[in-house]
Amino acid sequence: MRRQLSRSVLGMATATFAILACTTAAGPAAAADAPYDVLVFSKTAGFRHDSIAVGTQAIRELGAANSFTVTATEDAATFTTANLSRYEAVVFLNTTGDVLNPTQEAAFESYIRAGGGYVGVHSAADTEYGWSFYGNLVGAYFASHPAIQQANVKVENRAHPATAHLPQTWTRTDEWYNYQTNARSTARVLATLDESSYSGGGMGADHPHAWCKAYVGGRAFYTGGGHTQASYAEPAFRSHLLGGIRYAAGRAKADCRPETGYTTLYNGSTSGWSQAGPGSFSNSDATLTSVGGMGLFWYSAKQFTNYSLKLDWRMPGDDNSGVFIGFPPSSDPWSAVNNGYEIQIDATDAVDRTTGAVYTFKSADIAARDAALNPPGEWNTYELLVEGERLQVFLNGVKINDFTNTDPVRSLAGHIGIQNHGTGDDVSFRNIRIKELGGTQPPPTGGTGPIRGLAGKCLDVRNAATADGTQIQIYTCNGSGAQTWTVTSGGGPVRALGKCLDVSGGGSADGTKIQLWSCNGTGAQNWAAQADGTLRNAQSGKCLDVSGNNSADGTVVHLWSCTGAANQKWTLP
Repeated sequence: MRRQLSRSVLGMATATFAILACTTAAGPAAAADAPYDVLVFSKTAGFRHDSIAVGTQAIRELGAANSFTVTATEDAATFTTANLSRYEAVVFLNTTGDVLNPTQEAAFESYIRAGGGYVGVHSAADTEYGWSFYGNLVGAYFASHPAIQQANVKVENRAHPATAHLPQTWTRTDEWYNYQTNARSTARVLATLDESSYSGGGMGADHPHAWCKAYVGGRAFYTGGGHTQASYAEPAFRSHLLGGIRYAAGRAKADCRPETGYTTLYNGSTSGWSQAGPGSFSNSDATLTSVGGMGLFWYSAKQFTNYSLKLDWRMPGDDNSGVFIGFPPSSDPWSAVNNGYEIQIDATDAVDRTTGAVYTFKSADIAARDAALNPPGEWNTYELLVEGERLQVFLNGVKINDFTNTDPVRSLAGHIGIQNHGTGDDVSFRNIRIKELGGTQPPPTGGTGPIRGLAGKCLDVRNAATADGTQIQIYTCNGSGAQTWTVTSGGGPVRALGKCLDVSGGGSADGTKIQLWSCNGTGAQNWAAQADGTLRNAQSGKCLDVSGNNSADGTVVHLWSCTGAANQKWTLP
């Protein structure tokens, strides 16, 4: 960045993360959102909450202060394709029971697939039990609840706009739902309930309470709060609701991919970390904030080879910092500059040294970066995925850079660190965590060619179309691109025509559609070949199946319980 601090002759400067450790209730967004429209739907066909009216009024007030208009209705007839297209987000506010007919359900499905947003509040999870699309969208169905009482909410994601303003432990009074399933496998859990803090919890140590997800082209946010009238007068809960609406409407970005298996490197404790060079980081409210510099706060306890590193960062303005990887142990911060790689944060510099760039080595995809980046004043999340000498950079869940180290003097293996760039470059970080992937080399990519199945027919993309949602079928083998698949050895994505073999909606029901979809790294696109010749979706544990054991050209494939029958046997390239 263009600051008074000098750069090394190698040009390896750094980038800055910044944030205030904020635990007060958030007001309007840091930067005004482009105006948008929200539909609040509160029809009930079961229990009716007496908080619906005050909840609707609270959302109207949030809209008046935060650039969105609100239309409130209990008329399901408004669920038409034309009418829903007017709204960036639809809030299901304490709905219950079967509230939409099949035609209205179809219109809402089309709305979500076209990029619409969904917000579910409290008993939105007690709605439409017979509609699987909705069940997958909301993330989990209601099971039971104890009496209204005070409880502790543990906030595990403090980067999402719905939870960034909250403390690590949020104590409040509400009606606390138990759910039929755990949403963690298909959604990014933002907050959980501490069952030791109240009576009547039924899900154990991992009890999701609020979560978000990308779903078949749209975005979904759900919170279990909002039963009581008093909830909608709480500043922290109102801000929680506002953040969910902004995410669903696409006005705030977040990494809502499911996340499991990570080890915390920093979430309040600095054990294992060391400061190299001048300056420091303050440590308050599980937030590291830079002071002076130019220095580096590095994790000295361990080096890493193949891993996924995630961390949350925020800048208050035009600030500068970066994340360093692949450097040897040293008390000199310039060792990281000269021997490792920096992934930049500052969005105002040249393209090869701006947010998402591998500093001076490779620019990010600027269009993808701009679409994924939250502005100064809001949190962002990085994933740095290192597999051997390949580095992929994800910003708020979107891949924005793909870099391979070819310098024999450098390596992506080594220590990791965050930079304090200098006075005036104010940056903050939260929740630094890592998942080690094992091995010493990148996983093999596998073969490319036809996937042959029942009666020797080939797995085929219908009409060679590349639109998301295109049906996958079997067809007489013809050597076309629609039948040329790249399979990941050992399990992973299966690709054709630049997109991935995908389970619609991340579903697990027998008969779920198998389609072509933009690759997104979710479990819906994770396939593993089995010794018995089946191709199994790792998330659902079910198999790629030719419908009805029919070998005719054009027969669709779908997800089905594994049987080992001939219509589930595949020969991979």
